Amino acid sequence: MVLPVAAALTACSAVSLPSHRQPQRANGATSASSSAGRSTPAGAGRTTSGRTTSGRSRTTTSSGSTTIVRVATPGNPPLPAPAALRPFSGTPAYAGEGSWHPAGRLVAGRPAVYETLLVPPGGTRRAGIAWMDTSLLSARLYSGSMSPGGGPYKYTAPVTRAAAASLVAAFNGGFKMADAHGGYYTEGLMIRPLVRGDASLVIYANGSITVGAWGSDVTMTPTVVAVRQNLYPLVVHGKPTARAFTRTWHVWGGTCPCGAGEHGTRYQWRSGVGVTADGALVYVVGKHLTPPQVAELLVRAGVVRGMELDINPSWPVFATFKPATPDGLAAPYNGAKLTDTSRGPKTFFDPAYARDFITMSARPARGSR
Repeated sequence: MVLPVAAALTACSAVSLPSHRQPQRANGATSASSSAGRSTPAGAGRTTSGRTTSGRSRTTTSSGSTTIVRVATPGNPPLPAPAALRPFSGTPAYAGEGSWHPAGRLVAGRPAVYETLLVPPGGTRRAGIAWMDTSLLSARLYSGSMSPGGGPYKYTAPVTRAAAASLVAAFNGGFKMADAHGGYYTEGLMIRPLVRGDASLVIYANGSITVGAWGSDVTMTPTVVAVRQNLYPLVVHGKPTARAFTRTWHVWGGTCPCGAGEHGTRYQWRSGVGVTADGALVYVVGKHLTPPQVAELLVRAGVVRGMELDINPSWPVFATFKPATPDGLAAPYNGAKLTDTSRGPKTFFDPAYARDFITMSARPARGSR
């Protein structure tokens, strides 16, 4: 049952955010990071970054270890289907746990999204995991009047008929900006200043998407069209960050009064997203998850750089769409939820929905215009 909006309007944080200046138009290649931001989170280390000629981003720590992440571009060959995930030891066993199945419409005749369920370490409930082939999918950030606020925006709910013709999947964004402790850039506007070291979901003009720490893994370039920051990196170099295990779990968002035993506890509906070394995008969502569990699930699915997205029952949602025909329109009735979130496919077609979200659509076939 969907909770009233007043009951869980936001994922709160114990730390207040200073007020920011009004949205400003960004200047192409000029860096948008804020020098007044926090230092690099614990566990991330000092980093330098670069880009290889094969479209991969490279991050090198002060210890010399390197993580290379492929950033898919149009024309890249499709990725191989993901291998089955090994269940965590000591968790309840479920039939088919960790085995992937295709979801959503086919792209170029093949699945672009795979889904599975997995119990996190120390947990008893299965969380949903979605794997997306970014070689076949193009990303877009939709903005809302509640998050990030401001506007009006060109890309906002509802998904239009034209966009529905290629829509494969969609998922929630991050916290309201007062609680995200980071920045937001879209449609040529700097809605909130970007903060160096913050976890960032970045989308490029060609629809490519990646995740990383701002100022090291990812930076502002003329091809960046959207940056959505939310808190700190949760996974760095294929491992949960030290900050993920902090006793001060409130840094990952305050939990709402959502029912008996669910207020003031680190166990809550949480979602997260990350990228694998070969560029696949992985989304995780589940009930009664802690920040370390989100990180462990992402890592088990192959993520090398990851971040937390929105939390609490009213906001996390991942849906795929499978129209009856290859070129049919995505709609609530042909959509399916990844797991039992209170929100579902109709969220992205609701004109009143005021939060940000990300769509993943079929890339045009090679040679098409």
